[in-house]
Amino acid sequence: MSKRIEVRDLNVYYSKFRAVEGVSLTIEPRSITAFIGPSGCGKSTFLRTLNRMHEVIPGARVEGEVLIDGDDLYGPGVDPVLVRRQVGMVFQRPNPFPTMSIKENVLAGVKLNNRRISKSDADDLVEKSLRGANLWNEVKDRLDRPGSGLSGGQQQRLCIARAIAVSPDILLMDEPCSALDPISTLAIEDLMEELKKEYTIVIVTHNMQQASRVSDKTAFFNIAGTGQPGKLIEYDDTNTIFTQPNVQATEDYVSGRFG
Repeated sequence: MSKRIEVRDLNVYYSKFRAVEGVSLTIEPRSITAFIGPSGCGKSTFLRTLNRMHEVIPGARVEGEVLIDGDDLYGPGVDPVLVRRQVGMVFQRPNPFPTMSIKENVLAGVKLNNRRISKSDADDLVEKSLRGANLWNEVKDRLDRPGSGLSGGQQQRLCIARAIAVSPDILLMDEPCSALDPISTLAIEDLMEELKKEYTIVIVTHNMQQASRVSDKTAFFNIAGTGQPGKLIEYDDTNTIFTQPNVQATEDYVSGRFG
């Protein structure tokens, strides 16, 4: 588990519009990397290229390379479905399947991948995944109840349990706490610290305090103006980005002067 991500000169297009331009960076295994920057600067678009989720939008394409332990996600013959199994995704708003129980939600990805699994193995996987998402003790007595009946913070941890049940190597999180209260946010942040022992984690966040608390490295993206592509401005250890950035625009953003 846990893989190194290398991105080389990546450009992301929606039809003719270039949304992200010329991004190159390396993300180390078993670490948390935060993407920060103002709205519309391409953070989430770039995040979605790391598991080919952007391709669900008609006309979306990339130029450049995304390598996971040396294997190009965009190489000839690579199946995007297999990529998304290897690189899990947690979205901005908790999205448990409303008609499914808590248990069925955890197993949804496994069954989607047509994996045959015995009842005892399924029960073990549900417990392991919910423990991994730090949710087991709260829901173990109501696994057959709808996942949509949980609180917002619990629903988001259920979505994390669903993501890790398929044994990915990498977890992408697109503003996973933006819809949550401060207590639930803290629970997710504590969980990220635990999960990075096994996974490479990449998170998009608008919360500067969150980026400084949870991440090992931070990438600052910016945009020159409406209709311009988003660019990676600076990428470094989180402490450096927040205390001694090398680019004035980074300092202006993290200090709250704009954005």
